[in-house]
Amino acid sequence: MKRIIMITLMTLTLLYALEVSEAVGFTGFKPHLQINYTTNEYILSWPRLLYPAYYEVEALSIPPVDDRNQADNSQRIVSYRTWKNQLSIDDNFPFHTYWRVSAQTLFHKPLGKYSNHINLTEASGRLAEKFDQVKPVPTSFYPVNAPASIRPMLTWSVVPGAVYYELEFLTTVPENPNDVFPSKNQLRLTREVFTNGYNADLSWFEENRIFWRVRALNQKGNPLGVFSNATEICIDRTIIPVTKPLVNNRHKPAPLPTPLYPAYAWIPVFGAVSYEIELMNQPPENPNGIEPSSYRIWSKIVTGLNDCYDDQPRIIPGKYYWRVRGIDVGGNPVGGYSDTAEFTVDLTRGQYAAAFGDSITHGGGAISYSPADTDYNYQTYLHFPAVNLGKSGDTSEAMLARFDHDVLPFKPKYLIILGGTNSLRGGVPSTQVITELAAIRDKCLTNGIRPIFLTLPPVNPGNIDEVFKEETVSNWREEFDAVNNFIRRERYFIDLEPHFTDGNRELPDHFAIDGLHPDIEAKKLMAQIINAHWTRVVR
Repeated sequence: MKRIIMITLMTLTLLYALEVSEAVGFTGFKPHLQINYTTNEYILSWPRLLYPAYYEVEALSIPPVDDRNQADNSQRIVSYRTWKNQLSIDDNFPFHTYWRVSAQTLFHKPLGKYSNHINLTEASGRLAEKFDQVKPVPTSFYPVNAPASIRPMLTWSVVPGAVYYELEFLTTVPENPNDVFPSKNQLRLTREVFTNGYNADLSWFEENRIFWRVRALNQKGNPLGVFSNATEICIDRTIIPVTKPLVNNRHKPAPLPTPLYPAYAWIPVFGAVSYEIELMNQPPENPNGIEPSSYRIWSKIVTGLNDCYDDQPRIIPGKYYWRVRGIDVGGNPVGGYSDTAEFTVDLTRGQYAAAFGDSITHGGGAISYSPADTDYNYQTYLHFPAVNLGKSGDTSEAMLARFDHDVLPFKPKYLIILGGTNSLRGGVPSTQVITELAAIRDKCLTNGIRPIFLTLPPVNPGNIDEVFKEETVSNWREEFDAVNNFIRRERYFIDLEPHFTDGNRELPDHFAIDGLHPDIEAKKLMAQIINAHWTRVVR
């Protein structure tokens, strides 16, 4: 036994001497990191060190300060360890992340230096798309053998981050494809398009052949990319125009459970100034009819919108069916109801975890997107199942008031809690918000639920005022700090705030156009931070 111990000590001493030896050169070792993109994942690779070592790959929210020290928790999103000299990560990671790798041994962490850091966007080539490669893709076609009426429904792929779109009608193909400037062949132009579809009225056009193309715009009206390829529309004036809205279930991944408060989205129809949404507990007996269904259990009228937030929690298990119809200025139906869409409520989907909060939890972003666009919901990117119990507009007081009715039926084992932003920015003192969050915590513990708090990301008052014309109290930073300090003293919490703060301690534009609701990049980042800490908080 003594001999084994002695040999082990001698071996460890020799290895340590090798690692610190300038002659061997390990102290100057610095891996060269590369990133390649394949289908739905990134492959990070680096040269293997000719010495027994494992590798640690760090994902950071900001560029590292130096190449010798490990990043602290306010910078590091997640780290991975591997004995291989490559690592695969899925493309649900946000673009604005920085990656580096180091060799690690029993004695040195790191052995030598960290690699050069690489920004995911710049390095992959796939996401750092050239401006002229960002373009919508038409998804509706009206060739000679399948012509359109004088009011065709035009649809195209969603451009992430687009607030609205510009649609151009032309006499023939444009002389400037893949451009941002109007064509010399332009007949008409419209910017009144706030979703990825448009019911065009071509009754003014006398010919039977016309072209169209579309491009995405940001909140200031500047292009996010170039026009789509021009697409021909062949017109048959004998065809009766469609008068029903088009249900727009964008990016609805099947594995996601239905949110407690669903959102409904559609492509508007010509002539409608408002819309009536109808929810049923059976398929309608009059598909595409004008009259309401006898199975109606809820309805709502919204004006000038292409989506609707359900104001009632859908908590009774079973299948639900919804449809929408347009209403004109006189209050009359423009035409029949849309085709019927359906969703299922299954309380067992929330037995593992649930997300509880306001609009940041509920979803949506980039001004024009609602929770129906699941790319803007952070639950989409979690590595575990979690039902969405968020409700847009909630204060911490409202969350506390609806806890028993909205949370307890799901019996979640873990409840992710993010709330208080609306209260604080509206002037509710942090002491009251803390009291209400503590009461939510106590209700969780009483009912056998583990409360897992998320710290509050900052806001950007200037952007909030520009988009919503709403003021934010002047002392919001101090009030947010007080609530976040309370959360950091809780037994189970995940710290989001440091990863979303710029030099002014505000929410950067690239995370939230409107200064309040995190966009896709930020939702991905939220999820990856939660994923990285999940094992710790459920241990």
